[in-house]
Amino acid sequence: MTGRRRIRSTVLPRSLVRPARAGALSAGALAACAALVAGCGIVPGVTEGPGDDTITVMTWAPENAGATTKPGMPAFAEAYGRWVNAHGGIGGRPLRVLTCDERDDAVAAARCARRAVAENAVAVVGSYSQHGDAFLPTLETAGIPYIGGYGLTHDEFTSPLSYPVNGGQPALLAGLGRTLADACGPVALVRPDTIAGDQLPPLLDSGLAAGGHDPSGDLRAAEAATSYGDTAERALEHAAAGTGERGCVVPALGDRTGIFMDSFRRARAEHPEVRTATVLGSVDQTVLDASGGASGPYEGAYVTGWYPEAGDARWDPMKEVVRAEAFGDNRIDPADAGVQTTWIAYTVLRQAVESLGDGEVTADTVTAALDGGLKVTTGNVTPTLRWKFQDTLASIGLPRLVNANVTLHVVEKGRLTAAADGFTDVTSTLRDAAL
Repeated sequence: MTGRRRIRSTVLPRSLVRPARAGALSAGALAACAALVAGCGIVPGVTEGPGDDTITVMTWAPENAGATTKPGMPAFAEAYGRWVNAHGGIGGRPLRVLTCDERDDAVAAARCARRAVAENAVAVVGSYSQHGDAFLPTLETAGIPYIGGYGLTHDEFTSPLSYPVNGGQPALLAGLGRTLADACGPVALVRPDTIAGDQLPPLLDSGLAAGGHDPSGDLRAAEAATSYGDTAERALEHAAAGTGERGCVVPALGDRTGIFMDSFRRARAEHPEVRTATVLGSVDQTVLDASGGASGPYEGAYVTGWYPEAGDARWDPMKEVVRAEAFGDNRIDPADAGVQTTWIAYTVLRQAVESLGDGEVTADTVTAALDGGLKVTTGNVTPTLRWKFQDTLASIGLPRLVNANVTLHVVEKGRLTAAADGFTDVTSTLRDAAL
């Protein structure tokens, strides 16, 4: 969670009624489609126009946008499209995968959504964007489900057409707090000084409180700063204060976390030793690689994630797709949570389509399948997934959050490595969060 998007104050969805989808595109929509082709892609070898039974979907992510670049997600989607078509499609139907460069930009995200509508996509699958309020209204108006977004925005856990496969930043922060309650003295949280950032301390503190720990020190930082020297000094002073126990510093600045860690690395030599900890979304394997791996500032840090570590055998089916269809594609790292989320999202799509049998596959029928109690199994990389309109965490404004399981990792030799066995379910911890 970066704090970049304004969090909604209501738990009610924008619309309870999905409009019927038009059977044919208007001239304006066709023109929009042509205008939006730049920056979008289609799986090579798959027809550029859908046939009678072709299933069209879209995956988007920023592909060349600095710290938030996630080219592995659309690249894996394209590989999955080639793989599934080489194995007979989904239920015998060809899969047409469109990709779009979201550019970490609200305008570009909205364009991607409009192209999904223009192309009659039945779903947007396994995508990454911090701009939910820019694209979800377009998808909701057209009745297109958003399956397996990365979990960055509050909107993804409130929209009736969003089907998240993980617990996003809320679950990660609550799980991290529970871990640090047993491992740390004073905890300093460094977070954006924004409305969205205001939501982070209660989530972390809910986990700390569950472990009998005092609340974190809430240190606000400018969202767009180019240096965090003063903030790093304050965080180190708080983490080293008082108890004699080794304190912890938790940067949760999203794509600015790397900038903070550069300042932190320079400042920490003048202070007692502290431990760092953070969550996926602020750090993932691609960030670790780019920051120097084992010699980087994250070595030894705790990181909460959503899924098993990359070396777990449960990821073998995903890796087989990469070996078969994207061998040598450097954009795709099977250890990246974005690639893993895309795999899970396409697993959801596949089971939703297969549940329709010989029936028509449209955005409405896919949505109806997901809303109708479909239970999706993911090879145990998540619990069985099932979405209800108002789920367990609706009381705290997260009605679509159905998977509150987290995993604990530690950075060892520059790689995210499992620090505990299995999953921790933080549903009850989140229920107690003072949001």
